[in-house]
Amino acid sequence: MARGKNIALWPSLVLAPLFAVALAGGQNPAPLESPKFSAGVDLVELHATVTNRKGAVVEGLEKDNFRVFEDGQPQNIRIFQHEDVPVAVGLAVDNSGSMRRKRKDVTDAALAFVRSSNSHDRMFIVNFNEHVTFGLPNTELFSADSGELEAALNGVPATGRTALYDAIDVALAHLTKAKLDKKVLIVISDGGDNASHHTLAETLAKVERSPAIVYTVGLFDEYDSDRNPGVLQKIASATGGEMFELAETSAVVPICERIASDIRNQYTIGYVPADSKRDNAYRAIKVTAAGRHGEKYLVRTRTGYVASPDPQKLP
Repeated sequence: MARGKNIALWPSLVLAPLFAVALAGGQNPAPLESPKFSAGVDLVELHATVTNRKGAVVEGLEKDNFRVFEDGQPQNIRIFQHEDVPVAVGLAVDNSGSMRRKRKDVTDAALAFVRSSNSHDRMFIVNFNEHVTFGLPNTELFSADSGELEAALNGVPATGRTALYDAIDVALAHLTKAKLDKKVLIVISDGGDNASHHTLAETLAKVERSPAIVYTVGLFDEYDSDRNPGVLQKIASATGGEMFELAETSAVVPICERIASDIRNQYTIGYVPADSKRDNAYRAIKVTAAGRHGEKYLVRTRTGYVASPDPQKLP
């Protein structure tokens, strides 16, 4: 993520830019120049997925098709873009005992995502049961090699309890090491947690402060006593991602392919908040979009952030 020396950052939300340039829909607009602001000016930048009433992704929209509101007040859009850029992606895969019967489908789904991604994307694997481990060698932070990623997915047996919250914490921290602007985390699990040191509240606070968009894929069956789709929904919704609840493990491959397509077809919208106070208050964000003839579209993006004090002014 680009962080200019003369641009202030809020730890609760990545600013200037928050999520960098959006991903693609087959268009090739002129390159977006890096914004330059004086010290103390903060830019909130959102990735937005736009769909019609049938759920199909809407492409070809322009800046004037969008409206942005913060705490109900309209904001002036400063940055707008829609193009394909490389992404840093973390795949957090549940390898607890409750996932043993689903292991092959999970691996196939993760590999389907890899094959559907931009060849310049950089990925890593976090495997978790009651322990959280990285699949790639310690000397390799990220990879674009499908063979290496497959080996990373198959590195641990499916056994033990589930430390979902700890895995998300570790994966989000690792994403900050990526040099690529856009960051995505995909979590494949049944949503249960019975082994984490972190709590759900701590995890939600973490994802709200992270620049990453989180997608969650819940794989459930009648044997899942720890199933908790509500947790996966809360985690995804907080970041503008999406939660997919599946009863049939065979559906997980097309879902991961859909997530890859979703990432490739997002708009980036940036604005400088009209309210510049950093008072630790929560700021609700709403983005709307309409077509040329007034058609109303559904926009999915981050729903808000906490306006934390400027770290540069803290003792």
